[in-house]
Amino acid sequence: MTGEPTIQFTFAIDDPELDDERRQKVANKLLRELRDLDEVEKADRAEDLNPEAGSKPGFATLIGVLTAEVSMKNVKGFLSFLGDRLQDKPIKINVKLGDKEVNIEAKSRQELLESERVAKELLAAMGGGNG
Repeated sequence: MTGEPTIQFTFAIDDPELDDERRQKVANKLLRELRDLDEVEKADRAEDLNPEAGSKPGFATLIGVLTAEVSMKNVKGFLSFLGDRLQDKPIKINVKLGDKEVNIEAKSRQELLESERVAKELLAAMGGGNG
């Protein structure tokens, strides 16, 4: 296998002080920055997999929720970037590799960086075991 596996991060700005409009503005700005970041393979808005009945097709994105695909070697740089941008705002992250996923809630930059260890453990668990 030549390509390094990528880890998918889905994360939400989880600040209760922000209304939906402000949360979306923060997410849009962050999305532009993520797309320019070398560490990120792909970044986008997260789609709502369970849209409400009657909602318009193509508009089923979750407010303030983004996804980013990052190779294992770039996880630390990506999480540092996220920590710098969001500082000590609460954030919810879903780390997914293959069919395994872990949910993490971070309330500080330190807790966010701890998710790198979780991502590496997930990768090790996927690579180990049935060999």
